[in-house]
Amino acid sequence: MADTIAPKRRARGGGGAARRAERTAVRIECAKYIERNIPNFEVLNEEALQIIEANAETVLEEIGVAFVDNPVALDRWRDAGAEVTGERVRIPKGLARKLCATAPKSFTQQARNPDRSVEIGGPNLVIAPVYGPPFVRDVQGGRRYATMDDFNKFVKLGYMSKWLHHSGGTVCEPTDVPVNKRHLDMLYAHMSLSDKPYMGSVTEPSRAQDSVDMSDILFGGLEDRTVMTSLININSPLTFDATMMGALEVYAAANQACIVSPFIVGGAMAPVSVAGTLTQVLAEVLAGCAYSQLIRPGAPVIFGAFVTSIDMNSGAPTFGTPEAAHITYGAGQLARRLGLPYRSAGSFCGSKLPDAQAGYETANSLNTGLMAGVNFMLHGCGWLEGGLVASFEKFVMDADQLGVLHKLARGVDVDEEAQALDAIREVGPGGHYLGCAHTQANFKDAFWRSDVLDYKPFETWSDEGGRDTQIIAAARVEKLLQDYMQPALDPAINEALQAFVRQRKEAAPDAFA
Repeated sequence: MADTIAPKRRARGGGGAARRAERTAVRIECAKYIERNIPNFEVLNEEALQIIEANAETVLEEIGVAFVDNPVALDRWRDAGAEVTGERVRIPKGLARKLCATAPKSFTQQARNPDRSVEIGGPNLVIAPVYGPPFVRDVQGGRRYATMDDFNKFVKLGYMSKWLHHSGGTVCEPTDVPVNKRHLDMLYAHMSLSDKPYMGSVTEPSRAQDSVDMSDILFGGLEDRTVMTSLININSPLTFDATMMGALEVYAAANQACIVSPFIVGGAMAPVSVAGTLTQVLAEVLAGCAYSQLIRPGAPVIFGAFVTSIDMNSGAPTFGTPEAAHITYGAGQLARRLGLPYRSAGSFCGSKLPDAQAGYETANSLNTGLMAGVNFMLHGCGWLEGGLVASFEKFVMDADQLGVLHKLARGVDVDEEAQALDAIREVGPGGHYLGCAHTQANFKDAFWRSDVLDYKPFETWSDEGGRDTQIIAAARVEKLLQDYMQPALDPAINEALQAFVRQRKEAAPDAFA
């Protein structure tokens, strides 16, 4: 008896050790960008769409848009057939839409690791992290101004996050580096600490050019390839400033993608009504995207819509609201009719902490983005306090929840295996499926599994300290940073990038304003 039992015990022990080793081994995974197999949710009927489109054309023709401090842009519009009076550009009906027709319906943003390249447009959804907060927050240090060390940590977390497809841009604003030079350090961090796609700088046209030049070094020549997607905000209502348009001019000329995105706070920068806001959004996007095509026909451009409502008592922006959802859904319909990729939604919330309010508002916004047909989702994880704060804990909480979007987007399988008739036959009336062959064959991948949320029995949870989600997320942050392994970068390219950064920094004195 002993001779037969002992080998079985060793087999179980060896198998258990192998399983434990598999569970604890460091694996850097990156899911492919989402390819929807579900329909888009549409709130506007044909009549409503035609009314909004006609009203947007009326706004462009009768009211016009302002191109501020940009005489070259005014000349381009005048040559294209627009009426220019001072800095006001009035665009004849149909002209902006005709110009937009040369922009691609979808495009590939290449990453330095070809396996990480993304397709933006069509049924696809590419998700990037939070963008722009001057503050960061974690459970150890609380709320504080961001530093370059914080920025590097976020880039590493983004690289280690399976469900995040893109490294992003200004994941936080490192205030310990001069304003006129921090873009160089941020770009180098994205290029060296990650091999996912990234965004370029837009805070000054020369910084956009630095982004193009550094990308040229990284990729060994751009050769018209699109390797950056960058955010060009419109000063709503109806104003295009020289800084953002100057950056757009640089990127469009180099065939790099721009997100032309109105910055809408309903009731402040746009009307309080959904239809009125959609009219203004469409007018602004038409003008901005058309201008990109005046620079270079065929340059990739994305229909952007950052939308929030406002609390009429405090004046603070609100997130995850039904009005914002309606605008997000409607703008998606308008983008598809225009034939442009669509950017909107994100992990938006107004909460000061990664708490229940943050969870509710974020879930509403993320799910709206998926159902609205968004193609590029900026602020996909880490957003807190109306975008003023990038939270380390919320970054990993949100990044975990992005896995839900991947699973939802797959739709419902109905192949023979999914029909599970053999399992139903095997179990029959009154049985259970835990041990049946179908469950044993599929249990590893049948259900989406969280790396952050706690589903343990109460007794186990209590014995482990009764940790809430924020504390669990803080431990997840530490683990990901400990497990981080820098992707390889050709030493010659790395040296050339470092030399470029040194040269550009030495060319001008530091400026902190």
